[in-house]
Amino acid sequence: EVQLVESGGGLVQPGGSLRLSCAASGFFFSIYGMNWVRQAPGKGLEWVSSINSDGGSTSYADSVKGRFTISRDNTKNTLYLQMNSLKPEDTAVYYCARANFPGDRGQGTQVTVSS
Repeated sequence: EVQLVESGGGLVQPGGSLRLSCAASGFFFSIYGMNWVRQAPGKGLEWVSSINSDGGSTSYADSVKGRFTISRDNTKNTLYLQMNSLKPEDTAVYYCARANFPGDRGQGTQVTVSS
């Protein structure tokens, strides 16, 4: 059974930082690309970032480019999202997801950016 468990969310002031983690199990993590997506209140899912299987290729939505960094540790089956210079519009539930498997998504972790 595929399991993706996100953690690291919380309340942070504008300009602050958070590091999200996603612990993966139930599949060969190291051979799959992974994504971070988010859902703001009252809005649909928004793609945030992707990383390929060995971490050598990454991509970002324009809204987070230069502020967020995706990474992975295949020895720990863990995906990360370092979020810097956070803005109120980054407030959302953040999910990790296995690339090309839209149903494989965790329960999410809430990120709230507010003063």
